[in-house]
Amino acid sequence: MPLPFKHLISTRQLTRADTEEILKVSAEMEKIRKKGGNELLKGKILAALFYEPSTRTRLSFETAMQRLGGEVVTAEGIQFSSLYKGETIEDTLQMVSQYADIAVMRHPEQGSAEKAASASSIPFINAGDGPGQHPTQALLDLYTIEKECGRIDGIHIAMVGDLRYGRTVHSLSYLLGLFKNVRFTLISPGELTMPEKVTGFYRENNLSFEETDDIRLGLDADVIYMTRVQQERFADRSEYERLKLKYVLSAAMLKGKKVTVMHPLPRVGEISTDVDALKNAAYFRQAGNGVPVRMALLAMLLGKA
Repeated sequence: MPLPFKHLISTRQLTRADTEEILKVSAEMEKIRKKGGNELLKGKILAALFYEPSTRTRLSFETAMQRLGGEVVTAEGIQFSSLYKGETIEDTLQMVSQYADIAVMRHPEQGSAEKAASASSIPFINAGDGPGQHPTQALLDLYTIEKECGRIDGIHIAMVGDLRYGRTVHSLSYLLGLFKNVRFTLISPGELTMPEKVTGFYRENNLSFEETDDIRLGLDADVIYMTRVQQERFADRSEYERLKLKYVLSAAMLKGKKVTVMHPLPRVGEISTDVDALKNAAYFRQAGNGVPVRMALLAMLLGKA
């Protein structure tokens, strides 16, 4: 079924029914991917506009489009685009709408996705707007939780690290709020606590949460979601250096624990490489889940699912 909206900007626009349908279609797309793909989107073109560095998101979107028989045109880096010359985001999307059938954009400015969508005559997907939202990451995170834990309702998730600027934990929080009896443990240094826009959402929706700076309180959760401290969000380099390795998760810490370890990647030292061999290290499987989820979104937004 097609989605009841044209553009995907934020997880806050999703209902539980929307979310469950996306997860259902993603499971079907995973079967298609394992068979090598199909021609569902043959003749369609995705414009991939990545004005901020990206590996997983960009590659998985391009892979998703190609697995469904579509093609991709790209723009990479503000310095190599007309935005560098002073073109507005709105003009860029009006122009891109003449070339492609669907667009995905990552941009360092919070609010850029809304500007782009307002001017786009083709379906638009937000692939991250600065410290704002990253809805497709949240959907693949949710898909991963369901696959790894066997459920979403009733899970206990510990979110660790840069909760202030980490758009992935913000987007995922809003999605998890659609489900029943989800409990949050928020683990961060005082300088990087979850912002009020998210904790206020928890309170408004009667979601159980606690805030702490002790990572040990997250080791018995169903999921521990590690994040990196994001250098690109700090004006003061010394502040970044002071906080970047506040939490480091090691295999020794996880001995005897069943907690599923997730991370949106890239990691910069906050998960030791000795964790990689553990069965509950799900972060590379999580990255792989981006392909079927993004296949589902491309097909649904183009009315081809």
